[in-house]
Amino acid sequence: MDRFKELIKIIKEAGKIIEVGYKEQVTIDKKSATELVTKYDKEVEIFLISKISKLYSDFEIVGEESFCGTSLPKKAIFIDPIDGTTNFVHKIPHLAISVGIWDSGKPIEAIVYNPILNELYTAQENSGSFLNGERIYVTNENKLQNSIIATGFPYVKHEMGKEYHFVIDTITKLLPKIRDIRRLGAAAIDLCYLAEGKVNGFYEVNLQPWDVAAGILIVTEAGGKISGIRGADYALENQILVASNGKIHNLLLDNLGEFDGA
Repeated sequence: MDRFKELIKIIKEAGKIIEVGYKEQVTIDKKSATELVTKYDKEVEIFLISKISKLYSDFEIVGEESFCGTSLPKKAIFIDPIDGTTNFVHKIPHLAISVGIWDSGKPIEAIVYNPILNELYTAQENSGSFLNGERIYVTNENKLQNSIIATGFPYVKHEMGKEYHFVIDTITKLLPKIRDIRRLGAAAIDLCYLAEGKVNGFYEVNLQPWDVAAGILIVTEAGGKISGIRGADYALENQILVASNGKIHNLLLDNLGEFDGA
């Protein structure tokens, strides 16, 4: 049995739950003042865990809505049932199921699926990245001035902490030096759009492992580069992720500057 093909089938089936919820008036709960969760986040995660835990019984599942551990397992499947819940609630179609499989600190398989736009991004280690079965690649753009950069805002805006100010300050610094900035509201989609060549770079602060575990492999298998804010290899515990087509990576890092604790 090809487990990866079976995993794709499971995720597509879970996408039907999201499609139903997308058409309905959704009841909202709050994890915090600005971080939302719906019954569909929980329902999709429960469905995925029930199916994937049997298919990948040798891995431990780390789900956004259910994980209570303090350290990440060596063999982990990171699940974000709806990356872009705020978009989901407001009927903005930039959202996705994100599933990333990691072994010993390295991503080996990844799926990001947007059932609303019918976009299925997949990647396996050393096998390339694909959108609906067609191979995708990052751009060859090597000038920052010609680049579109994606980013996002941390959820805790009302406290106006250093993370919030980092994003605002970097946007202010970057805008005159790039073509434009995009803020789509789903890190998994941002990374996939980078892999597909729709944007040239991406950075964000305070991302969780389930936000990026799948997108990281999709970017690197499409020819892109992932790092921390200082250019070192990215670990899921890092506070800031920087991604690019590789050709503008150092330019992007130079213009982002430093961040304490990154």
